[in-house]
Amino acid sequence: MLFQDREDAGRQLARALKKYSGRHPVVLALPRGGVPVAAEVAEELDAPLDLVLVRKIGVPMQPELAMGAVVDGEQPIIVRNQDVIELGGVSEGTFDAVCKEELDEIERRRACYLGDRARSDVKGQVAIIVDDGIATGATTLAAIRAIRKREPKELILAVPVAPLDTLQRLRAEVDAIVCLDTPQDFVAIGYYYRDFRQVSDNEVIAILKRFPAKKMAAQR
Repeated sequence: MLFQDREDAGRQLARALKKYSGRHPVVLALPRGGVPVAAEVAEELDAPLDLVLVRKIGVPMQPELAMGAVVDGEQPIIVRNQDVIELGGVSEGTFDAVCKEELDEIERRRACYLGDRARSDVKGQVAIIVDDGIATGATTLAAIRAIRKREPKELILAVPVAPLDTLQRLRAEVDAIVCLDTPQDFVAIGYYYRDFRQVSDNEVIAILKRFPAKKMAAQR
């Protein structure tokens, strides 16, 4: 086990990101699991915290296996994992149906977590995308591309653990990657946590209440 829980992982990750503390970064979490990790980073860097509403598009008979991912927006960004789609024999109609279900879940989460909460302005800022780990990288790639469209000055990907080959595929998409460990024989994200229980909606809401989305903008 590398980490006791997501808070422990967040504190360790925050120490590795300390050099960004004077650059007024914006921390962007992938809910739900990335939120407790990102909260520790936002605390240490005295940064605002916001969400990237992204959902994995899972294979119908094996939903944990990502055949793609989708991020919300006026024109949702969809990333396809073509190898998995072909291996699973997934039709275009099936992919689109699962994608729609995930977009519906994104809308539910937007209403539940954000409501009328102010959103962080990423344009021209240092943006740090945080999750509790990366496996296939489909959801991470979708999140990166969505944030890149918002024109940050610099885009950082920060995670506690991920397979090296996945990070290599993502490296060209960001300006920097901070990852605490890249196990040679990666198993699953939860394998590297002693406590990897599911994060609830209520926990996400409570954390967001502690961290305003425009904290640094209000101070400058």
